Amino acid sequence: MWTTKRKPATVGEILTEEFMRPMGLTQAALAEAMGVPRKHVNELCGNRRAVTAATALILARVFGNSADFWLNTQRRNDLWTVMNTPEQRERVERARPLPKAA
Repeated sequence: MWTTKRKPATVGEILTEEFMRPMGLTQAALAEAMGVPRKHVNELCGNRRAVTAATALILARVFGNSADFWLNTQRRNDLWTVMNTPEQRERVERARPLPKAA
């Protein structure tokens, strides 16, 4: 199974470093642009909230990029976390492939 030792950049890191900081956006300003409570943005920036399809669509609309960008960032981090957390990896490795149909 594919995995890398290097942890990918998180949604919060990308949101803060690549979008908010260069644009001079505060969490409050981004929350207003997104139409969500400031707490929502704070949790995204702090990686305490995962990007959902709805949030990805909102971020894409606000920043003029794609929902796939945000969802793929979340997906990469989710997969990395599972593959690099011993209990989670063990759970995955207990699964056995089904035989292929003839």
